[in-house]
Amino acid sequence: MTEIRAADRPAPRSVPDVLDQAAVGGRPGVRPRVRSRRGRRTASTAARPSLTLWQRIKRDKVLLALMLPGFLYFAVFSYAPLFGYLAAFEDYQPYTGFIHSTWVGLQNFTDLFADQAFWSALTNTFVISLIQLILFFPAPIGLALLLNSVASGRIRKFVQSVVYLPHFIGWVVIVSIFQEVLGPTGAVQHMMSSVGLPRFDFMSDPGFFPWLVAIQAIWKDCGWGTIIFLAALLSIDQGLYEAAAVDGAGRWRRFRSVTLPGIMPVVILLLILRLGTILSVGFEQILLQRDTVGAKAGEVLDTYVYYHGVATQQWGTAAAAGLIKAVVGLVLVLGANKLAHRFGQEGIYRRGDR
Repeated sequence: MTEIRAADRPAPRSVPDVLDQAAVGGRPGVRPRVRSRRGRRTASTAARPSLTLWQRIKRDKVLLALMLPGFLYFAVFSYAPLFGYLAAFEDYQPYTGFIHSTWVGLQNFTDLFADQAFWSALTNTFVISLIQLILFFPAPIGLALLLNSVASGRIRKFVQSVVYLPHFIGWVVIVSIFQEVLGPTGAVQHMMSSVGLPRFDFMSDPGFFPWLVAIQAIWKDCGWGTIIFLAALLSIDQGLYEAAAVDGAGRWRRFRSVTLPGIMPVVILLLILRLGTILSVGFEQILLQRDTVGAKAGEVLDTYVYYHGVATQQWGTAAAAGLIKAVVGLVLVLGANKLAHRFGQEGIYRRGDR
């Protein structure tokens, strides 16, 4: 037999070369000309004349009509009231309006910072906000994790219905319920007396008041806050849990490696939004209990604006306090969002890459 030298052997061809040869009728070495879909789309887009603004509005009229109610809501109740902050720099009088009121510059802020009641209200606001951030913010996350671990669907739906219900109850009713349970003649007081413990009035003690506000907020809105976190837990791919279990990961390891990273973007987003309202701790809830504990412990910025601004018709002082709240909230949101980007999280928004 005649040996075939390695140099005389035909070079092996890959599958793409074979397909290319078949596409051009079996002629080797010839690459077919394939028309790119992207090129056709780009050419057709370039050839299409640009639409005018009215033509785009006419084309998207259904979507714009659906968006109109939401746009009007924010325009009327969120953006239009921003012009009211002009009163912070004026001796505003309702009957003369913004145009004819006397311009006083920063005098309202000077009077505000010189008022000791303002600093007391600011301190109480920060203390209550910090306690709520520590106790109230993690509560919906823990409840959502517990509900997600319940195997029975009927039990989960029943528990969800029970914990959602307090959200729809007004603060007047909730404060009355707590008064009947924790007040001086409440059930807890009688129980403590029956076992020989000294009485402690939870509702009127100034030192316990920030914790009481946090407990009431947890009881009212903890269940409602679990909706977002339950949706985040359901969006996690179950295959990740199965793969982690196959690799020998236990329940705690699956929580750290799968569950926590899956809900972390939502947690960061809600935490940033929470920081934006850190100076708003609930006007109605505090107003109903302010006289019980006294103004020194129960005064917050919202009630300060009402009693020292609206009730006494010092509109400039009230507007100055409201502007300070808005500026502090804006700075906290922007700063927390920037910090979230440093740790690799999306945050509320991310500037597009240039």
